Amino acid sequence: MSARERLTTVVSTKGQVILPKVVRQHRDWPAGTKLVVEEVTDGVLLRRAPLFESTQLTDVFAMLKTDGRVRTIEEMDDAVTEEARRRHAGD
Repeated sequence: MSARERLTTVVSTKGQVILPKVVRQHRDWPAGTKLVVEEVTDGVLLRRAPLFESTQLTDVFAMLKTDGRVRTIEEMDDAVTEEARRRHAGD
């Protein structure tokens, strides 16, 4: 689809709009794709809906189990290094 090409569609009596195939293919929007509809100054903007709802830190804070002891950055770095060594010991 060229940038200058104008595609049109029609709003049905049920309020449905069919997006041209070339647009759906270009955007990789197969049937069933959820879209967010946003009204903007000069029209309507369609975007793929996020796969997961956005969360706040307070929604997930303290979800991981811990023994309660605070780790230092050095301890965390050492643990990551040790796990990398363990996983790649056979390489």
